[in-house]
Amino acid sequence: MKIHLLMGASALGLGACAYEPTPLPSVATQQAVANTAVSSLISYQDPLAGYTYRGPTGPRDWRSVNQEQTEGN
Repeated sequence: MKIHLLMGASALGLGACAYEPTPLPSVATQQAVANTAVSSLISYQDPLAGYTYRGPTGPRDWRSVNQEQTEGN
């Protein structure tokens, strides 16, 4: 058990020593996104716009269901 704790602590310690800060992002790209002249207007779209309720139905005769689903109909 002690070896597992020692190996975990050493992995965390070595990982902390290998930290390199990332460079800051370019401000020009952020300003281009915020500028309304460059970006297009996005209107709200209802996620349930094409939804139709298909509730459960009672049991039906399997022969009539098969007849309804054949390619001939």
